[in-house]
Amino acid sequence: MCTGIRFTDADGAMYFGRNLDWTQGYGERVVMTPPAARASAAFPRPDDAGRGHAVIGMGILVGDLPLYFDCGNDAGLAVAGLNFPQSNRYANEPSPGGVNVAAYEFPFWVARNFSTVDGVREALRGVTIVARPVNEQLPVASLHWLIGDRTGSIVVECLEDGVHVYENDVDVLTNEPTFEWQRVNLRNYLTVTESEPAPAAWGDATLAPFGSGMGLQGMPGDYSGPSRFVKAAFVNTHYPVQKGERENVTRLFRTLGSVFVPDGCARMGDGAFERTLYTSCFSASSLTYYHAAYDDLSIRAYPLASCDLSATEPVIVPAAA
Repeated sequence: MCTGIRFTDADGAMYFGRNLDWTQGYGERVVMTPPAARASAAFPRPDDAGRGHAVIGMGILVGDLPLYFDCGNDAGLAVAGLNFPQSNRYANEPSPGGVNVAAYEFPFWVARNFSTVDGVREALRGVTIVARPVNEQLPVASLHWLIGDRTGSIVVECLEDGVHVYENDVDVLTNEPTFEWQRVNLRNYLTVTESEPAPAAWGDATLAPFGSGMGLQGMPGDYSGPSRFVKAAFVNTHYPVQKGERENVTRLFRTLGSVFVPDGCARMGDGAFERTLYTSCFSASSLTYYHAAYDDLSIRAYPLASCDLSATEPVIVPAAA
Protein backbone atom coordinates (compact mmCIF):
# COMPACT_ATOMS: atom_id res chain seq x y z
CA MET A 1 0.00 0.00 0.00
CA CYS A 2 1.11 3.57 -0.66
CA THR A 3 -0.34 7.04 -1.12
CA GLY A 4 1.07 9.85 -3.27
CA ILE A 5 -0.04 13.49 -3.58
CA ARG A 6 0.96 16.71 -5.35
CA PHE A 7 -0.09 20.34 -4.97
CA THR A 8 1.17 23.87 -5.64
CA ASP A 9 1.63 26.76 -3.24
CA ALA A 10 0.43 30.36 -3.50
CA ASP A 11 3.32 31.12 -5.88
CA GLY A 12 2.73 28.11 -8.12
CA ALA A 13 5.65 26.03 -6.80
CA MET A 14 5.07 22.27 -6.59
CA TYR A 15 5.26 20.00 -3.55
CA PHE A 16 5.16 16.27 -4.20
CA GLY A 17 5.25 13.44 -1.69
CA ARG A 18 4.24 9.97 -0.70
CA ASN A 19 3.71 7.47 2.10
CA LEU A 20 5.48 4.18 1.49
CA ASP A 21 3.45 1.45 3.20
CA TRP A 22 4.88 -2.04 3.43
CA THR A 23 5.77 -4.80 5.87
CA GLN A 24 9.53 -4.28 5.73
CA GLY A 25 12.16 -1.91 4.47
CA TYR A 26 14.93 -2.64 1.97
CA GLY A 27 17.72 -0.60 3.48
CA GLU A 28 16.52 2.43 1.56
CA ARG A 29 18.42 5.69 1.93
CA VAL A 30 18.35 9.13 0.35
CA VAL A 31 20.28 8.81 -2.94
CA MET A 32 21.54 11.61 -5.18
CA THR A 33 22.56 10.98 -8.78
CA PRO A 34 24.65 13.85 -10.23
CA PRO A 35 24.25 15.06 -13.83
CA ALA A 36 27.44 13.39 -15.11
CA ALA A 37 26.79 9.95 -13.57
CA ARG A 38 26.38 7.05 -15.97
CA ALA A 39 24.08 4.30 -14.76
CA SER A 40 23.71 0.94 -16.51
CA ALA A 41 20.58 0.81 -18.68
CA ALA A 42 18.49 -2.32 -19.06
CA PHE A 43 18.17 -1.78 -22.82
CA PRO A 44 20.06 0.24 -25.46
CA ARG A 45 18.63 3.76 -25.64
CA PRO A 46 20.83 5.96 -27.85
CA ASP A 47 18.61 8.98 -27.28
CA ASP A 48 19.18 9.03 -23.51
CA ALA A 49 21.29 12.04 -22.61
CA GLY A 50 24.89 11.36 -21.62
CA ARG A 51 24.49 14.09 -19.05
CA GLY A 52 21.08 14.31 -17.41
CA HIS A 53 19.27 16.05 -14.61
CA ALA A 54 20.49 15.78 -11.04
CA VAL A 55 18.12 13.47 -9.17
CA ILE A 56 17.48 13.07 -5.43
CA GLY A 57 15.11 10.73 -3.64
CA MET A 58 14.62 7.57 -1.63
CA GLY A 59 16.00 4.30 -2.95
CA ILE A 60 18.79 1.78 -2.91
CA LEU A 61 22.00 1.40 -4.93
CA VAL A 62 22.75 -1.79 -6.85
CA GLY A 63 26.24 -1.26 -8.19
CA ASP A 64 26.12 1.96 -10.20
CA LEU A 65 22.33 1.76 -10.59
CA PRO A 66 20.05 3.92 -8.41
CA LEU A 67 16.70 2.23 -7.80
CA TYR A 68 14.42 5.05 -6.75
CA PHE A 69 11.14 4.50 -4.90
CA ASP A 70 10.40 8.20 -5.39
CA CYS A 71 12.52 11.13 -6.50
CA GLY A 72 12.67 14.66 -7.88
CA ASN A 73 15.07 16.42 -10.23
CA ASP A 74 16.74 19.80 -10.61
CA ALA A 75 14.03 20.92 -13.07
CA GLY A 76 11.25 20.43 -10.49
CA LEU A 77 9.82 17.18 -11.91
CA ALA A 78 9.01 14.36 -9.50
CA VAL A 79 7.90 10.71 -9.75
CA ALA A 80 6.83 7.97 -7.34
CA GLY A 81 6.08 4.28 -7.83
CA LEU A 82 3.16 2.71 -5.93
CA ASN A 83 2.11 -0.92 -5.56
CA PHE A 84 -0.27 -2.13 -8.29
CA PRO A 85 -0.13 -5.95 -8.19
CA GLN A 86 -3.51 -7.07 -9.55
CA SER A 87 -4.06 -4.90 -12.63
CA ASN A 88 -0.45 -4.37 -13.71
CA ARG A 89 0.65 -5.98 -16.99
CA TYR A 90 4.13 -5.03 -18.15
CA ALA A 91 5.37 -6.18 -21.54
CA ASN A 92 7.21 -9.51 -21.30
CA GLU A 93 9.70 -8.63 -24.05
CA PRO A 94 11.20 -5.41 -25.40
CA SER A 95 9.72 -3.88 -28.51
CA PRO A 96 12.04 -4.17 -31.53
CA GLY A 97 13.09 -0.75 -32.73
CA GLY A 98 11.26 1.09 -29.96
CA VAL A 99 12.22 2.74 -26.69
CA ASN A 100 12.30 0.11 -23.96
CA VAL A 101 12.50 0.84 -20.25
CA ALA A 102 12.63 -1.79 -17.50
CA ALA A 103 10.05 -1.21 -14.78
CA TYR A 104 12.76 -0.96 -12.12
CA GLU A 105 14.52 1.92 -13.90
CA PHE A 106 11.39 3.86 -14.86
CA PRO A 107 11.45 6.51 -12.08
CA PHE A 108 15.13 7.25 -12.69
CA TRP A 109 14.65 7.27 -16.47
CA VAL A 110 11.85 9.84 -16.10
CA ALA A 111 13.68 12.09 -13.62
CA ARG A 112 17.01 11.80 -15.43
CA ASN A 113 15.78 12.64 -18.90
CA PHE A 114 12.80 14.99 -18.62
CA SER A 115 12.07 18.47 -17.31
CA THR A 116 8.27 18.57 -17.52
CA VAL A 117 5.18 16.41 -17.38
CA ASP A 118 4.46 17.47 -20.97
CA GLY A 119 7.80 16.00 -22.05
CA VAL A 120 7.12 12.71 -20.25
CA ARG A 121 3.61 12.49 -21.66
CA GLU A 122 4.88 12.94 -25.21
CA ALA A 123 7.75 10.47 -24.80
CA LEU A 124 5.47 7.76 -23.41
CA ARG A 125 3.68 7.51 -26.75
CA GLY A 126 6.57 5.37 -27.98
CA VAL A 127 7.72 3.61 -24.80
CA THR A 128 7.43 -0.04 -23.81
CA ILE A 129 7.78 -0.79 -20.08
CA VAL A 130 9.26 -4.25 -19.70
CA ALA A 131 9.05 -6.81 -16.88
CA ARG A 132 12.77 -7.33 -16.46
CA PRO A 133 14.11 -7.98 -12.93
CA VAL A 134 17.14 -6.18 -11.55
CA ASN A 135 18.75 -9.49 -10.60
CA GLU A 136 17.85 -12.81 -8.99
CA GLN A 137 17.54 -11.21 -5.56
CA LEU A 138 15.28 -8.36 -6.73
CA PRO A 139 12.30 -9.62 -8.77
CA VAL A 140 9.97 -7.43 -10.80
CA ALA A 141 7.76 -5.14 -8.69
CA SER A 142 4.25 -4.47 -10.00
CA LEU A 143 3.83 -0.69 -9.88
CA HIS A 144 2.07 2.29 -11.36
CA TRP A 145 3.45 5.82 -11.16
CA LEU A 146 2.47 9.35 -10.19
CA ILE A 147 4.46 12.03 -12.05
CA GLY A 148 4.13 15.75 -11.34
CA ASP A 149 5.51 19.23 -11.95
CA ARG A 150 4.22 22.75 -11.38
CA THR A 151 1.59 22.37 -14.13
CA GLY A 152 -0.13 19.21 -12.87
CA SER A 153 0.24 15.46 -12.63
CA ILE A 154 -0.31 12.28 -14.61
CA VAL A 155 -0.67 8.61 -13.72
CA VAL A 156 1.09 5.94 -15.77
CA GLU A 157 -0.31 2.40 -15.72
CA CYS A 158 0.61 -0.70 -17.70
CA LEU A 159 -2.57 -2.64 -18.43
CA GLU A 160 -3.49 -5.59 -20.62
CA ASP A 161 -3.78 -3.37 -23.71
CA GLY A 162 -0.61 -1.35 -23.14
CA VAL A 163 0.63 1.78 -21.40
CA HIS A 164 -2.08 4.21 -20.26
CA VAL A 165 -1.44 7.83 -19.28
CA TYR A 166 -4.18 9.56 -17.27
CA GLU A 167 -4.56 13.23 -16.45
CA ASN A 168 -4.83 13.49 -12.66
CA ASP A 169 -7.03 16.42 -11.68
CA VAL A 170 -7.08 15.48 -7.98
CA ASP A 171 -3.30 14.94 -7.75
CA VAL A 172 -3.58 11.72 -5.74
CA LEU A 173 -2.65 8.09 -6.30
CA THR A 174 -2.97 4.99 -4.12
CA ASN A 175 -3.12 1.36 -5.26
CA GLU A 176 -5.76 -0.96 -6.66
CA PRO A 177 -8.07 -0.71 -8.56
CA THR A 178 -7.02 1.28 -11.62
CA PHE A 179 -6.81 5.08 -11.52
CA GLU A 180 -9.77 5.35 -13.89
CA TRP A 181 -11.93 3.39 -11.41
CA GLN A 182 -10.66 5.39 -8.44
CA ARG A 183 -11.47 8.68 -10.15
CA VAL A 184 -15.05 7.58 -10.93
CA ASN A 185 -15.51 6.27 -7.38
CA LEU A 186 -15.07 9.81 -6.01
CA ARG A 187 -18.59 10.51 -7.26
CA ASN A 188 -19.92 8.32 -4.44
CA TYR A 189 -18.79 11.02 -2.00
CA LEU A 190 -20.35 14.14 -3.49
CA THR A 191 -22.21 14.93 -0.25
CA VAL A 192 -19.09 14.88 1.93
CA THR A 193 -18.27 18.44 2.96
CA GLU A 194 -15.99 20.39 5.27
CA SER A 195 -18.97 22.51 6.36
CA GLU A 196 -21.03 21.99 9.50
CA PRO A 197 -24.47 20.60 8.59
CA ALA A 198 -27.49 22.82 9.13
CA PRO A 199 -30.00 21.75 11.82
CA ALA A 200 -32.69 19.41 10.53
CA ALA A 201 -36.35 19.22 11.49
CA TRP A 202 -37.81 15.74 12.18
CA GLY A 203 -41.42 16.46 12.92
CA ASP A 204 -41.44 18.62 16.03
CA ALA A 205 -37.82 17.82 16.82
CA THR A 206 -34.94 20.02 15.73
CA LEU A 207 -31.69 18.08 15.38
CA ALA A 208 -28.56 20.18 15.62
CA PRO A 209 -25.02 18.94 14.81
CA PHE A 210 -22.72 18.10 17.69
CA GLY A 211 -20.11 20.41 16.23
CA SER A 212 -17.69 20.85 13.34
CA GLY A 213 -16.58 17.87 11.30
CA MET A 214 -19.99 16.22 10.98
CA GLY A 215 -20.12 17.13 7.31
CA LEU A 216 -17.53 14.38 6.82
CA GLN A 217 -19.96 11.65 7.88
CA GLY A 218 -19.52 8.93 5.25
CA MET A 219 -15.81 9.59 4.66
CA PRO A 220 -14.14 6.15 4.59
CA GLY A 221 -11.65 5.48 7.35
CA ASP A 222 -10.13 2.09 6.51
CA TYR A 223 -6.72 1.59 4.93
CA SER A 224 -7.71 0.08 1.59
CA GLY A 225 -6.59 1.69 -1.67
CA PRO A 226 -10.05 3.10 -2.55
CA SER A 227 -10.60 4.53 0.94
CA ARG A 228 -7.19 6.17 1.14
CA PHE A 229 -7.71 7.60 -2.36
CA VAL A 230 -10.99 9.24 -1.32
CA LYS A 231 -9.66 10.64 1.94
CA ALA A 232 -6.35 11.86 0.49
CA ALA A 233 -8.15 13.47 -2.46
CA PHE A 234 -10.54 15.30 -0.13
CA VAL A 235 -7.84 16.56 2.23
CA ASN A 236 -5.45 17.45 -0.61
CA THR A 237 -8.04 19.48 -2.51
CA HIS A 238 -9.55 21.17 0.56
CA TYR A 239 -6.40 22.05 2.50
CA PRO A 240 -5.99 25.85 2.36
CA VAL A 241 -3.33 27.07 -0.08
CA GLN A 242 -0.16 27.97 1.80
CA LYS A 243 2.69 30.38 1.21
CA GLY A 244 6.25 29.56 2.25
CA GLU A 245 8.37 26.40 2.37
CA ARG A 246 7.78 25.53 6.01
CA GLU A 247 4.01 25.91 5.74
CA ASN A 248 3.82 23.80 2.58
CA VAL A 249 6.02 21.02 3.91
CA THR A 250 3.75 20.97 6.95
CA ARG A 251 0.73 20.80 4.64
CA LEU A 252 2.15 17.82 2.78
CA PHE A 253 3.05 15.83 5.89
CA ARG A 254 -0.29 16.58 7.54
CA THR A 255 -2.20 15.59 4.40
CA LEU A 256 -0.37 12.28 4.12
CA GLY A 257 -0.75 11.86 7.88
CA SER A 258 -4.50 11.58 7.33
CA VAL A 259 -3.87 8.21 5.62
CA PHE A 260 -0.85 7.09 7.68
CA VAL A 261 -1.08 3.34 8.35
CA PRO A 262 -0.22 2.32 11.95
CA ASP A 263 1.15 -1.10 12.85
CA GLY A 264 -1.40 -3.79 13.68
CA CYS A 265 -4.22 -2.58 11.41
CA ALA A 266 -3.48 -3.94 7.91
CA ARG A 267 -2.54 -7.62 8.01
CA MET A 268 -1.20 -9.27 4.85
CA GLY A 269 -1.96 -12.83 3.78
CA ASP A 270 1.34 -14.02 5.24
CA GLY A 271 0.45 -12.59 8.66
CA ALA A 272 2.77 -9.57 8.51
CA PHE A 273 1.34 -6.07 9.03
CA GLU A 274 1.81 -3.21 6.62
CA ARG A 275 2.61 0.19 8.08
CA THR A 276 3.78 3.56 6.77
CA LEU A 277 7.55 3.03 6.70
CA TYR A 278 8.25 6.62 5.69
CA THR A 279 6.73 9.82 4.38
CA SER A 280 8.63 11.96 1.89
CA CYS A 281 8.24 15.39 0.32
CA PHE A 282 10.01 16.99 -2.63
CA SER A 283 9.95 20.76 -2.86
CA ALA A 284 10.39 21.96 -6.43
CA SER A 285 10.95 25.48 -5.14
CA SER A 286 14.02 24.80 -2.98
CA LEU A 287 14.92 21.46 -4.63
CA THR A 288 14.92 19.86 -1.19
CA TYR A 289 13.94 16.29 -0.35
CA TYR A 290 12.29 15.84 3.06
CA HIS A 291 11.85 12.56 4.91
CA ALA A 292 10.34 11.21 8.15
CA ALA A 293 10.32 7.56 9.26
CA TYR A 294 7.73 5.49 11.11
CA ASP A 295 9.81 5.36 14.30
CA ASP A 296 11.23 8.88 13.96
CA LEU A 297 8.70 11.50 12.92
CA SER A 298 11.30 14.27 12.84
CA ILE A 299 11.24 15.79 9.35
CA ARG A 300 14.78 15.87 7.97
CA ALA A 301 15.82 18.02 5.00
CA TYR A 302 18.20 17.01 2.19
CA PRO A 303 18.81 20.05 -0.07
CA LEU A 304 20.09 19.15 -3.52
CA ALA A 305 22.34 22.21 -3.31
CA SER A 306 24.24 20.63 -0.40
CA CYS A 307 25.24 17.62 -2.55
CA ASP A 308 28.35 17.32 -4.70
CA LEU A 309 26.81 17.77 -8.13
CA SER A 310 30.23 17.43 -9.77
CA ALA A 311 30.47 13.76 -8.73
CA THR A 312 30.41 11.07 -11.41
CA GLU A 313 28.39 8.35 -9.67
CA PRO A 314 25.29 8.08 -7.47
CA VAL A 315 25.91 8.63 -3.77
CA ILE A 316 24.14 8.06 -0.48
CA VAL A 317 23.34 11.44 1.01
CA PRO A 318 24.44 11.70 4.66
CA ALA A 319 21.69 11.82 7.24
CA ALA A 320 20.44 15.36 7.72
CA ALA A 321 20.19 16.93 11.18
